[in-house]
Amino acid sequence: MEHVVIIGNGISGVTLARHIRKLSDKKITIISSENEFFFSRTALMYVFMGHMKFEHTQPYENSFWKKNKIDLKTGIVHEVDTNSKKAILDDNSSIDYDKLVIATGSKSNKFGWKGQDLDGVLGLYHKQDLEKLELLAPNCKRAVVVGGGLIGIELVEMLLSRNIPVTFLVREKSFWGSILPSGESQMINKHILEHHVDLRLDTNLDEIIEDENGRAKAIKTDKGEIIECSIVGLTVGVSPNIDFLKNSNVELGRGVKVNRFLETNIKDVFAIGDCAEQNEAIGLRRPVEAVWYTGRMMGEVLAQTICGNAMEYNPGHWFNSAKFFDIEYQTYGWVFAKPLENEQQFYWEHNSGKKAITISFDKNNDTFLGINTFGIRMRHDFFDKVLTEKKSVQYVIENLKDANFDPEFFTQYEKEIKNAFQNKFSLNKAV
Repeated sequence: MEHVVIIGNGISGVTLARHIRKLSDKKITIISSENEFFFSRTALMYVFMGHMKFEHTQPYENSFWKKNKIDLKTGIVHEVDTNSKKAILDDNSSIDYDKLVIATGSKSNKFGWKGQDLDGVLGLYHKQDLEKLELLAPNCKRAVVVGGGLIGIELVEMLLSRNIPVTFLVREKSFWGSILPSGESQMINKHILEHHVDLRLDTNLDEIIEDENGRAKAIKTDKGEIIECSIVGLTVGVSPNIDFLKNSNVELGRGVKVNRFLETNIKDVFAIGDCAEQNEAIGLRRPVEAVWYTGRMMGEVLAQTICGNAMEYNPGHWFNSAKFFDIEYQTYGWVFAKPLENEQQFYWEHNSGKKAITISFDKNNDTFLGINTFGIRMRHDFFDKVLTEKKSVQYVIENLKDANFDPEFFTQYEKEIKNAFQNKFSLNKAV
């Protein structure tokens, strides 16, 4: 019986295992070092904030795996021998495979700062980070979070929920300024400040200072300022977790290099999820995508290929969502912080400073390219269809009510958005 070994039990690896089991009776083993059972990584913050218990982050009963004949093995793979088809664990035991899938996810970035491995310094990616935070939080008088992205703002919100004052160091001149257009980014800056966060824009970490017990007691910024703290959150992005493959024959770039079928350069070895890097980027997508839903899609697609129905990975139109404290964010299609040559953008912000829309369109032919929304929840299927059919921006403006999750609620903004758009562009062209 063919043995499929999956390294990693995140959303990619577990989705793959479930779908292989639906399609076949192959032997399946999942190897993981983090937690015996799969859990929803995106829910870690809600556990810390008291909204749910850790066991609620596990979508499957613990008996599910045995019932579905999926073997779970706890351990760290430190080497892969593709010639003898073995995954070698840190206790020197090995597991033979017929097909190997690398689904090891990401690791938090560190950039060689002095003190980055002290007690009190952590990321926010693994269950172990949450456990560390639980131990440190009760006695913490101030925390410093370094890195102005989605994980950084989550960690800030978590700490504030325990009434811990937070200093937030953001390298860019405005929060998430490399991703969000200027108006949106500035709106989120204001929202962060409203939550009494000590937000330091255009500020880098220089070093982490230790006390006599080897714990973090302060940080020093690149401006020479020393800020006392006992928790330092390093949330400066993530990188593919692939160090254990460096001595293997598997081709690596930033991640594990794969083709559209998620195959590596070695027969019967595949990679999916955060650790996979497309040889050629798909459209405007990045070659490595650390996004939950793309990891799930890769697992579903690769199950088909492994079970004899070769299928290319095609993630469709880009979309994503996040939350900045009380403001929900959604994006569909492409809206760039710095518009492309052919791209025109329309920005509308409600006077409350809590709702905004940016619409991107092709200035040559008015084709709708993408939308960012803040505090206004939109329907995925509407924008998926509009992007596929290459509808005009005018069509989207005229039909925004249909795109909204709560059309009655949205009517109070619809007229204002339409008028603002028409006043700016005077587009009275055919839809």
